[in-house]
Amino acid sequence: MFRRRQKSEDAVEQLAEDAISADETADDVEDSDSESETPTDVEETEPDPADRVGLPPAPRPDGPWDVSELESPAEGRVDLGGLLVPGVEGMELRVEVAGEAIVAATLVLGNSAIQLQAFAAPKSEGIWAEVREEIANGITGQGGRVEEEEGTLGWHLRAQVPVQLPDGTQGVQLVRFVGCDGPRWFLRGVISGQAAVQPEAAAVLEEVFRQTVVVRGEAPMAPRDPIVLKLPEDAQMVADGGVGAPEGESRFAGEALSPFQRGPEITEVR
Repeated sequence: MFRRRQKSEDAVEQLAEDAISADETADDVEDSDSESETPTDVEETEPDPADRVGLPPAPRPDGPWDVSELESPAEGRVDLGGLLVPGVEGMELRVEVAGEAIVAATLVLGNSAIQLQAFAAPKSEGIWAEVREEIANGITGQGGRVEEEEGTLGWHLRAQVPVQLPDGTQGVQLVRFVGCDGPRWFLRGVISGQAAVQPEAAAVLEEVFRQTVVVRGEAPMAPRDPIVLKLPEDAQMVADGGVGAPEGESRFAGEALSPFQRGPEITEVR
């Protein structure tokens, strides 16, 4: 099923725009040779996240994919225009709206979810390292905590984001930010729910991220401009009859569900 809602105003989406470059640190270690007694200076430098800024996009042998890299990119995937999202049995697909444009898609599976959003990017260099730094600065500026790790999807952020709970008290939301630089595009994923903390639950959503196809198009776009999405042509908007549904949120259903039935069912990833 499809659901559309206004772009979230929670703390996960309110990230800082400016990046602060990390300072280089180095330690000088002096060793002496026991025979020549000639001192030698050895410089050891800690890895600096700033060194990863401006690098060309890394290889993507397992995806995410550009539409030009697959023979049948739409097969088994839901066509959202700028993104082709793989179908998973039992999933609910929501779209995020900014103004009149659809800019993100969220796949909900059980108690886990992954939000997918694609952006234009420079041709010659990736932006994920810079974006990670901006996200981290934004979250820590709100009083949250962030750890940068390297995992199965490359470098990602594991974050505790301050949020206001329904009862008005303050709490934290555990999320993972993953990303991938492609040819003239950047794909970001935000994993939440059980998948943010349980590797078993994250496996399916990580595979969804890998198997997503980005359709950048040839039109000129400024770096970081969102790649606009669209609803499937046969989707129908149906009022959400659930009690307590947020204002402006609607459910999409109908023939658009058929891609999930025709597509591959990712029920277990080994």
